[in-house]
Amino acid sequence: MEYIVEMLNISKAFGGVKALRSVDFRIKKGEIHALVGENGAGKSTLMKVLSGAIMKDEGTIRINGEEADIRSTTDAIRHNVAVIYQELNLVPDLTVAENLYLGEDISGKNTVVRWKDLYEKTGKMLTENGFDIDPKEKVGNLTVAYQQMVEIAKSVTRNADVIVLDEPTAVLTASEAENLFEIILRLKNEGKSIIYISHRMEEIFRLSDRVTVMKDGAVTGTVEIGAVTNDDIINLMIGRTLGDMFPEKSRKPGKIVLEAKDLRRGNKVKGVSFNVKSGEVLGIFGLVGAGKTETARLLFGADKMDGGAILIDGKEMRITTPKTAMKAGISYVSEDRKGQGVILDMSVRENITMPMLENYTFGPGIVKAAKEKADVLQSIEKLNVKTESTETKVQNLSGGNQQKVSIAKWIDLDSKVIILDEPTRGVDVGAKVEIYKLIDSLARGGLAVILISSEMIEVIGMSDRVLVLHEGRIRGELSGNEISESNIISCAIGR
Repeated sequence: MEYIVEMLNISKAFGGVKALRSVDFRIKKGEIHALVGENGAGKSTLMKVLSGAIMKDEGTIRINGEEADIRSTTDAIRHNVAVIYQELNLVPDLTVAENLYLGEDISGKNTVVRWKDLYEKTGKMLTENGFDIDPKEKVGNLTVAYQQMVEIAKSVTRNADVIVLDEPTAVLTASEAENLFEIILRLKNEGKSIIYISHRMEEIFRLSDRVTVMKDGAVTGTVEIGAVTNDDIINLMIGRTLGDMFPEKSRKPGKIVLEAKDLRRGNKVKGVSFNVKSGEVLGIFGLVGAGKTETARLLFGADKMDGGAILIDGKEMRITTPKTAMKAGISYVSEDRKGQGVILDMSVRENITMPMLENYTFGPGIVKAAKEKADVLQSIEKLNVKTESTETKVQNLSGGNQQKVSIAKWIDLDSKVIILDEPTRGVDVGAKVEIYKLIDSLARGGLAVILISSEMIEVIGMSDRVLVLHEGRIRGELSGNEISESNIISCAIGR
């Protein structure tokens, strides 16, 4: 049997919105099959149909050549299908072993759990499958990377033949991602079929055998990974090539706005000095642990400096808190969008006006509601935020639109410098292009932009100059034709 799973003519509508339009998707046994597309393309909806989380309106699912009636997650498990979502489905107060066998009969005689046998059985299974995890450890004490391993191990204990991984590296460090890749490839070699959903093209090309591209609820193509380029896949996703993603670098930087002198904090930031000019995009690149975010947090007063100075327009500023940084004209969009960038259960309006509420209040807490709404609508239009209204909760927006809200709340301040820390992390290619256009627009408007990114192509495509950090120090400053992948990597590894 060539295909272990066949999803044929699958359609699904929510109200009047067609989320899936006659989708055909097939995966072979022992294959890593990437599923890509912009946010809202239908990837997750298709996988929820396969997992039984939602029911299809039309179509057929076949597993090992036989029609499968999947109406619930229990049905999917019975057909040996496991889905591991970004939001992990684990009980933090239970041990690894308890999570792995949750919902299964692990009792011995007289319904008494044989704990010693359970932990020995779990430990053996984890070791045999290359998972370096203590079966007695509470899941809540594990890092996100190890929690993800527990989820994968759970699918192994349930003899899953098909494992769906939804954006599995979104919150992992580079070394953690490497460990995950080893596990995925080992599962493939054991004959497991992996459906791999990701926005990261380098991972798609490294891991997958084939890739299916979705757009607007339909499949635009399924191709062998060796027969296509990065541009080909992006073109299938959004109808444009990689060369069209970045705006033309024709900006003309002005005078120095911010100067950092000998910034130091512990062993994370070790004497970092640089400047950024008005109308300039200054890229900062470095491998994990290089000190990129730590440097940004010093500039914004989120962390206390051990030493150094920050100058704005040539004048030294005493920046000890985010409030003093904002008064000095520095804004900061955090890399942790959900934790620090936006408040998910608050509205788009509330998030955007939060840093400047004093502009919309008078007297004892009276809000100028009309002015606030008008300004928010202007920001929504300026950044092309796709939202039903100003009162839509941010948690109901796509990742790309959440990120636009996190940027919108800073750009209307009277800022001179904006620090964008991983501004496109976890957003699809289409949203990235819009954010790149916004960054270019901010710089052309005279703002000094500091762009921190772990995506080299992003740094190369957007930056007028690039600083490369290694172990808390600047190892290189590149401009013009010097900005290349080989030069950046050489500096990043300390050469």
